[in-house]
Amino acid sequence: MDLRLATPGPGLRIAVLVPCYNERASIAKVVADFRAALPDAAVHVYDNNSTDGTAEAAREAGAVVRRATPQGKGHVVRRMFSDVDADVYVLVDGDSTYDAPSARDMIARLLEERLDMVVAVRVPEGAAAYRRGHRAGNRLLTGVVRQMFGTAFSDMLSGYRVFSRRFVKSFPVLSGGFEIETELTVHALELDMPVGEVPTPYYARPEGSESKLATWRDGFRILRTIAKLYRVERPLPFFAGAGLSLALLSVGLSVPVIVTFLEQGVVPRLPTAVLSTGLMILAFLSFACGLVLDTVTRGRREIKLLAYLAQPAPGEPARRASASGLET
Repeated sequence: MDLRLATPGPGLRIAVLVPCYNERASIAKVVADFRAALPDAAVHVYDNNSTDGTAEAAREAGAVVRRATPQGKGHVVRRMFSDVDADVYVLVDGDSTYDAPSARDMIARLLEERLDMVVAVRVPEGAAAYRRGHRAGNRLLTGVVRQMFGTAFSDMLSGYRVFSRRFVKSFPVLSGGFEIETELTVHALELDMPVGEVPTPYYARPEGSESKLATWRDGFRILRTIAKLYRVERPLPFFAGAGLSLALLSVGLSVPVIVTFLEQGVVPRLPTAVLSTGLMILAFLSFACGLVLDTVTRGRREIKLLAYLAQPAPGEPARRASASGLET
């Protein structure tokens, strides 16, 4: 697919965003590959407190280098999305595992189909490219998100994505680490954005480069983030489920008390009766909290949707963000 056929006119600004931490062994190749694949794009490398000379290697390779101080990929992405102004954004890791030429197909699809995010589905090139534990964890976490938020992606944790301007400028980055991919996915699903996937080769890390992802630790952090996002974005089913569990527990505890009262006319297990009553009160409170927070969540979603709609669609020229005269 030819990117030039999908570009509506001259002046399309493409930014390649590369968050990095101690990637000296690979960053120069990443910058060179993307400069060759996208000659008109600006390559921005954000160094996250590297100690191995990553920033110097990226600068020598021709990238625009900045420093992001708070440690964690999510913090870096927040800084990049705030700083960089473009029409199309390419987000990629600095470990040289992703295929730079595939960016042209991903951008072409984004523009031709007016999508807001295109995710690279990793196709391993060799057994060492995609560790078995990471692959199993990705399938598990992707399945959890599919059950909670709906089906849209087959590789939720891919670090190679292309975004429209309206996605980036409406996305409130809240996570600080490797949970950022989960947050990007849920943001697209909650606003019902048009999205797509493109299979791309996935390579093993070059010699001397080490993965910063801890399978178990980061896996549990991502799972915790999914639960938190479900509570925040779907408060009614979350709190209604908690309320139903409390109500069932209350009923289970109250049955022997009620049976004894009907048979003997006394309540010998008063603490159990008090506990059962308290649990039922908590059940009603949980359901009420879900109703209130659901209203709040709808308001937050409307605000994010307005911010999303204020930006031009992929391929459209920039327009006024609002009647106040602020430029997009």
